[in-house]
Amino acid sequence: MAGGWSPSPLPGSDRVGAYAVTPARRARLSARFPGERLIVPAGGLAVRSNDCDHRFRPHSAYAWLTGLTGEDQAGHVLVMEPSGPHAHEAVLYLRPRSPRTGGEEEFYRDRRYGEFWVGRRPDPAEAERLTGIRCAPLAALGAATGRDAASDPELASVLSELRLVKDAWEVGQLQLAVDHTAAGFEDVVRELPRALAHPRGERWIEGVFGRRARAEGNGTGYETIAASGAHACVLHWIRNDGRLDRGDLLLLDAGVEADSLYTADITRTLPLSGRFSAVQRQVYELVLAAQEAGMAALRPGAGFRDFHRAAMAVIADGLAQWGVLKDAGGDLHRRYTLCGSGHMLGLDVHDCAKARSETYLDGVLEEGQVLTVEPGLYLQPDDETLPPELRGIGVRIEDDLVVTATGARLMSGGLPRTVAGIEEWMGTLLEDAAR
Repeated sequence: MAGGWSPSPLPGSDRVGAYAVTPARRARLSARFPGERLIVPAGGLAVRSNDCDHRFRPHSAYAWLTGLTGEDQAGHVLVMEPSGPHAHEAVLYLRPRSPRTGGEEEFYRDRRYGEFWVGRRPDPAEAERLTGIRCAPLAALGAATGRDAASDPELASVLSELRLVKDAWEVGQLQLAVDHTAAGFEDVVRELPRALAHPRGERWIEGVFGRRARAEGNGTGYETIAASGAHACVLHWIRNDGRLDRGDLLLLDAGVEADSLYTADITRTLPLSGRFSAVQRQVYELVLAAQEAGMAALRPGAGFRDFHRAAMAVIADGLAQWGVLKDAGGDLHRRYTLCGSGHMLGLDVHDCAKARSETYLDGVLEEGQVLTVEPGLYLQPDDETLPPELRGIGVRIEDDLVVTATGARLMSGGLPRTVAGIEEWMGTLLEDAAR
């Protein structure tokens, strides 16, 4: 085993996709912590069962600063070493390739890191060419001290806040993820006849979308919600073990994560018959009106919470008109909608979550931020405050938008949102699938 192996170098021209933009990101981080040693781990493997690990994804801050996104990054660490009063040198500590000479056995005996088991990884010199960052063996790191992003709240907050505004490369990656997600939604509609015939139709839907996500990107950016009927009233329904009924709606909340780890996050609520019933249309059109109001409120300088308030005003007014609420004042509408109407989007589906409230939730929007607008109505099947015909209907409409100089651009506009648009789109896809 220790002899007879030919060299297998990586192409010298290879670069990570974010090669040109990561130096500026590290410089921005450096400016926030002059003279301090900063440690940003990729994270480690986590056991799923016995000797099987979960599929590894590096920490988003590590990926943002290095451009490295692969499963081979487990255990690696980026260190920002002070190199003067106002500068740092980035050093990437990583596990070298498994030696194949000198009696070393890792490459064929180590199930977690041996290359026979998990595949080729770059050596330090190759990783240096890939990233433009000086690289060193992981063993040389020793017991590192300094601000550690895994345990230092201030560093974690800054790393979130630096990612609030996306650069042009990031917006391009998010658009790519959105476009692949739109294709996944089309796949789902084409497969509806087979899903309707399966005793676990929700899982069939999940699997169809997951196929697109793995074929086009790294996978799904989060666990797919394929919720039919009353399951759509469960905000994060990921059991996806239900049968589909042609008379119900399907709430599909799903996103493809690109190889760069930027993810889309889109929800469509679709009639499984291809046509909305009168009461389904009633609920859907109220949620759509709320989403339109929320999207109209997006612009630089607007408060982050403004779009949620605009959407909820429409929801509350609609519920009052239906007679569900006595009037549109107060917060009683929250019984039927509960959660916020959107969030930042990027490397994480709920991006920049460790940012301080004054820079995010209580802050103002800026050009280049990417976020979702996703109001919903969740009319629980056992809610006696509702008329019987409304119970068990859940509707969410979610789209991804980038804030521009004058407002916001709808990134996910390739998927229809209106009742007429959805019915026509579904009819065309189902007709094509039947041929």
